Amino acid sequence: MLKNLKLGIKLNLLLLSVFLVVVLISGFALSKILDQYAQQVVEDRALLLIETMSSVREYTFKEVGPELAPRLETEDQFLPETVPAYSARSVFDYLRERDHGNYENFFYKEATLNPTNKRDKADKFEQQIVEQFRKQKNLTEQTGFRSFPGGKLFYVARPLVVNNSSCLKCHGIPEDAPKSQILTYGDQDGFGWKLNEIIGAKVLSVPASTVFNEAQRLRFVVIGILGGFFLLAIVLINLFLNFSVIKHLRRMAKLSTQVSTGDMEVEFKHDANDEIGVLATSLNRMKVSLQMAMEMLDPDSKL
Repeated sequence: MLKNLKLGIKLNLLLLSVFLVVVLISGFALSKILDQYAQQVVEDRALLLIETMSSVREYTFKEVGPELAPRLETEDQFLPETVPAYSARSVFDYLRERDHGNYENFFYKEATLNPTNKRDKADKFEQQIVEQFRKQKNLTEQTGFRSFPGGKLFYVARPLVVNNSSCLKCHGIPEDAPKSQILTYGDQDGFGWKLNEIIGAKVLSVPASTVFNEAQRLRFVVIGILGGFFLLAIVLINLFLNFSVIKHLRRMAKLSTQVSTGDMEVEFKHDANDEIGVLATSLNRMKVSLQMAMEMLDPDSKL
């Protein structure tokens, strides 16, 4: 079947085959590269935010807590500003409210198995994270993706460890807890913690769907540009083939037909010294040789 096709069609079929192979390979490679880049962007964003929250916790623990600690015994209501988890959560909530909702789907939670404040209670997913930290004591960080009604979220989690004995004043036994804490939260929740125990996890989630969708859009744009240039190359190659090769080959075929019918006045002319020019010279020599051979066979012939 292929042998019956014209040269231009064969070349176009070859170019289209190459085009499809290039698009498939480049699309697959580009997809991998952009997905890795998108994941790195999301991960860097999450790590930056969780480091910021850790700094807020440390500031509250070292600077704010000691200043407000004496009031915990005299106030009727517990001062949550003394708790690092409360400060970090509050700062993050302010961040979510800023910048016209761009951080609306960002979440931060210090998920605890036995918290004083019910809003810090770990859900089923967060409980699995905490249990994993408890099983692997040397595990310092967990990352991954989780589904969310607004799209896919990337999360980074770090263990919450009772690494300071001063924490046990509020979370050891109810008898040692500040009066305002008992009045506000009661004596049932948030107690029984032990030194060096993993009691929860800091979990920060950032939206990943937007970044991955942008990467996918960029992938289509790049493949589209690549395809456009490739199609332009096919058009230019076809123009070159028609004007530099096929046009001259058709003319030579026509002149060769004339020579075969006895017309020895035709001339194969091609100014360039390329392969077509070499072929034209060879045909002219063949015509002269044919004419000489015919004259030798019939000296009286008037060709």
